[in-house]
Amino acid sequence: MTEGTFGPGVAGSAGGGTGGGGEPEVSDSLRTFGAVVQALREHAGLSREEFAEAVRFSKHTVASVEVGRRMPDPYFVERAEPVLGNTGALRRAYKHLSRQPGLAAWFRQWAREEALAVSLYTYECRLIPGLLQTEAYARRLFQDQLPPLDDNQIEAQWTARAERQRLLWERPNTAYSFILEEQLFLRRSGGVDVTRGLIDHVLHVAEQRNIEIQVMPQVRLTHAGLDGPMRLLETSEARWYAYCEGQESGLFITERKVVSMLQMRYARMRSQALSLDDSLSLLQRMRGAL
Repeated sequence: MTEGTFGPGVAGSAGGGTGGGGEPEVSDSLRTFGAVVQALREHAGLSREEFAEAVRFSKHTVASVEVGRRMPDPYFVERAEPVLGNTGALRRAYKHLSRQPGLAAWFRQWAREEALAVSLYTYECRLIPGLLQTEAYARRLFQDQLPPLDDNQIEAQWTARAERQRLLWERPNTAYSFILEEQLFLRRSGGVDVTRGLIDHVLHVAEQRNIEIQVMPQVRLTHAGLDGPMRLLETSEARWYAYCEGQESGLFITERKVVSMLQMRYARMRSQALSLDDSLSLLQRMRGAL
């Protein structure tokens, strides 16, 4: 389990913390907070679209917060307060928010930063990152988890992952870079049909102007990423952070020297991986060979 494992036996982001989610399962405190936001917004005479524009978040994010499906970001709270009357109610309520089991504690800080990043780089060698997974691929991963998940857990996992994937479409000004090992597609997780759908989806995502996807070829004499998967992000304040994850733990890295070292490795991998055009051509050939 990786990328923010959601508790015992529950994949997080990469598949999970590597493939899973950045969203919590719904809790009573999240529902209550969302209801307060909605009530204050309606009292202020603002539509959801008008409020979203005022707080500089998408209307989909606002909707997710109001129904208690999304953990609000601190920036959301600070921007919402003056728009909704500066009562301090949201700041006080925010301190008491809690998540139900579903998002590993070590992944939460990264998930908050990821949602606001201006640049996000991901190298993965184990499975397709959660942001790029199809429903069929993700459900296959959930079904293979040990200990096994029940149907409700699997459904909750996919709902969280699908919600997190909105980042790719709702943040067109964020620069996304993915470096994926060729073997991730050759493994054919879930079977031929699942793999074919996965490749089609990755090719579709790569059509976005702000998203770059490169494939690291299976045969490579030198490789700067042999120490394992990594993620890097840049904040709006030009700060860089990194995140590395294992099976039952994750490390949010703020130390500048370590982050700089990982940036160097990622930059080297970008030169070692296939070019953007060659990567897409390879994926198209792989799909045709299925």
